[in-house]
Amino acid sequence: MKRIVVKIGSNLLAHDEEGLDMKRISSLSRDISELQDRGYDVVVVSSGAIAAGMRKLGLKTKPRDIKHKQAVAAVGQSTLMWAYERSFAKWSKKVAQVLLTRDDFADRKRYINSKNTLLTLISYRVFPIINENDTVATDEIKFGDNDQLASLVASLIEAERLVILSDVDGLYTEDPKRSAEAKLIEYVEEITPDIEDRAGGAGSGVGTGGMYSKVLAAKRAVNHGILVHIVSGRKEGILLGLMEGEKSGTLFKPKAEKLSSRKGWIAYGSRARGNLVLDEGAVRALVERGKSLLPSGIVAVEGEFDVGDAVYCVDGQGRRIAKGLTNYASSEIMMIKGKKSSEIEAILGYKYSEEAIHRDNLVLL
Repeated sequence: MKRIVVKIGSNLLAHDEEGLDMKRISSLSRDISELQDRGYDVVVVSSGAIAAGMRKLGLKTKPRDIKHKQAVAAVGQSTLMWAYERSFAKWSKKVAQVLLTRDDFADRKRYINSKNTLLTLISYRVFPIINENDTVATDEIKFGDNDQLASLVASLIEAERLVILSDVDGLYTEDPKRSAEAKLIEYVEEITPDIEDRAGGAGSGVGTGGMYSKVLAAKRAVNHGILVHIVSGRKEGILLGLMEGEKSGTLFKPKAEKLSSRKGWIAYGSRARGNLVLDEGAVRALVERGKSLLPSGIVAVEGEFDVGDAVYCVDGQGRRIAKGLTNYASSEIMMIKGKKSSEIEAILGYKYSEEAIHRDNLVLL
């Protein structure tokens, strides 16, 4: 386990009086520096810009509209980075600011460029400090929270482990703040609907992600063969302890058959531009027989998309079955849906492919 992504949540860094909790940042910087000295490559995904900005601007409550959130994040991001710069400098370490939006993952070229940049920083023994680029991100291109960003970064750099530092000890059988009967779930072999239900609940007033978002992030990561920990970041030396094999928080088992980097991008990085509604035969062909999607199995087209765009394949009830890169635009599929592949050229006057989506460009969900 030599490449790790550490996600640090807002609740760990926010301080009522100072904006940022410098003692905690210093403690985490010391542990992360020690991990590097032990031979680990560590990438940090850190929240906290808005919390820092709120303090500098004298705000008591988190802004609700996008323009004010973006302004507060812009004010706070420099403070957040300066805090990390000072803390890591104590251990003679260097940091680099990396701000990302959803578009950096949705576009394949930008995705690869982001990967190359992060791996180059690692090769220089510099710690990338990654945050969402709140200043330019709108709802359409936002991750939603840094839990999702951390899982995407972990798959992007092909990390072996993702550690999500929270303000709670891990995933419980029920909300520990509401029930004295709640018990910590130490090990999750498979993220089932029951596990997702147990994680349900709203996030805090400072950050955007609750336990549910962390479990969804874990679900994405384990599909890439990444070991995931959700642990309390309030415990001193927690990172070093995990690397030494100590049990803490909730451990999520990675899947043995992990998604390739490209299929992982299709599943979680690319942005779907529409839906293809499939008949029962096509659903069975995809799920049970591992086949490509043929035009004959498509009954309806939803949305507008071009050749090479990502689309969801849904069944008659609207449930998402798969996601893939289409060989035809929406206008073309409207004309060939329900038709045999041998009829494509006669209908369109040309034929890119026998398949609407080839199996190599398709990921089951």
